[in-house]
Amino acid sequence: MGATKLLKFVDRGQAYPAKRTADERAQDFLEISRPYILAKAEEQAGRCSQCGVPFCQVHCPLQNNIPDWLKLTAEGRLEEAYEVSSATNAMPEICGRICPQDRLCEGNCVIEEGFGSVTIGSVEKFITDTAWENGWVKPLLPVADRSGQSVGIIGAGPAGLTAAEALRVKGYDVHVYDRHDRAGGLLTYGIPGFKLEKPVVMRRVERLRDGGVHFHQGFAVGVDASLADLRARHDAILVATGVYKARAVEVPGADGPSTLEALDYLIAANKVGFGDEIPDAARFDAAGKHVVVIGGGDTAMDCVRTAIRQGAASVKCLYRRDRENMPGSAREVANAEEEGVEFVWLAAPAEITATGVVAQAMRLGQAGPDGRRSPEPDGSNRFTARADLVIKALGFDAEDLPALFGAPDLPVTRWGTLRVDHRTMMTGLDGVFAAGDIVRGASLVVWAVRDGRDVAQQMHAFLKARAGTAAARAA
Repeated sequence: MGATKLLKFVDRGQAYPAKRTADERAQDFLEISRPYILAKAEEQAGRCSQCGVPFCQVHCPLQNNIPDWLKLTAEGRLEEAYEVSSATNAMPEICGRICPQDRLCEGNCVIEEGFGSVTIGSVEKFITDTAWENGWVKPLLPVADRSGQSVGIIGAGPAGLTAAEALRVKGYDVHVYDRHDRAGGLLTYGIPGFKLEKPVVMRRVERLRDGGVHFHQGFAVGVDASLADLRARHDAILVATGVYKARAVEVPGADGPSTLEALDYLIAANKVGFGDEIPDAARFDAAGKHVVVIGGGDTAMDCVRTAIRQGAASVKCLYRRDRENMPGSAREVANAEEEGVEFVWLAAPAEITATGVVAQAMRLGQAGPDGRRSPEPDGSNRFTARADLVIKALGFDAEDLPALFGAPDLPVTRWGTLRVDHRTMMTGLDGVFAAGDIVRGASLVVWAVRDGRDVAQQMHAFLKARAGTAAARAA
């Protein structure tokens, strides 16, 4: 009987949740899409073809059992759908909101050609939001008491939070150290509310806190304690700091008074959203200003759309390649255009002045080792984009953690990321593990969740072995 509710993609069109109008959503930082109603979620889940080789699952970094929970949703069995969804993902409603599904699960849906993919991310978000509303998201309950062993996690972003949950469930005494005043990392401070409303993140954090995870906020490793101090306190350490060092825009005027780093700008905007007072607030406010954002990734999209909501007089995005070669989500580009952002393709900054950005026109040359055509200057063709505020959003690299942590023996790669044994996920320091962007470089939240899940398994094996050795010695 259940099968009759599936395979409906031929006579049932693809339908994402309705978006609020561009004029309406530009007035606030609330999420732009209205939620599915139950009937629409069941209808869209029923478009799944239940194919023999589920490429959506194959191309999901978490290998989520997507066909199974789509089938359960189509049959109205939402609590079971949530159980299946959450079995592989510690934060499915967050991934449902911010994953670039067009490049992952939905982009590999076998029914996409001619019919439109199943709206996997929107259904995933609906399932877990419904679970929270109905009390199906259970408190953390440790399955054993291993509180004699403790774990220190540096970084309260998605990798750290995922590992904290998994290790707390195993019964360990888990302590999370983070330099910000709220947990969540980039989920809290780097992603605007119109993509991820902050109560969605905070309820995850509170669930961990209620489950016995200890959070130490405003705690800077290297200032409040060295890495060696934390190693003495805990039986194992996880470094999950992410990457926060902004890539430089190497042109004259790049560090002038009218320029901001993207993350500084987004953190300030999110703090204002929390009601915090920030120093020099006017500098981080785009209201009435002509804004130019340099970059083409998702962070650049977050910046241009934030500036619109702050009341900028105009917002331009300069990107050195064309639309087809932009690294950011195509959906985010479309949302930004709807809201009034002007994209200036094939343009790179040559100089930043007090009144604007002098841009060099570019063209695409030969493909590089990564298969992407490299941008190169298009003769001497230059133009000036007016700007009172320039936001640099060229991406992020790793900070110098050995220096910051007072741990010169912490091994790093030539890119500054932490070097780990890719089987055990342990660094060259005994009992010190690393996961997330600080290992793989700037990447997606879903990969951080995957790494947090995987490293928790490796840390559990390490801690069990250490406990067994200690017990043998005691005997």
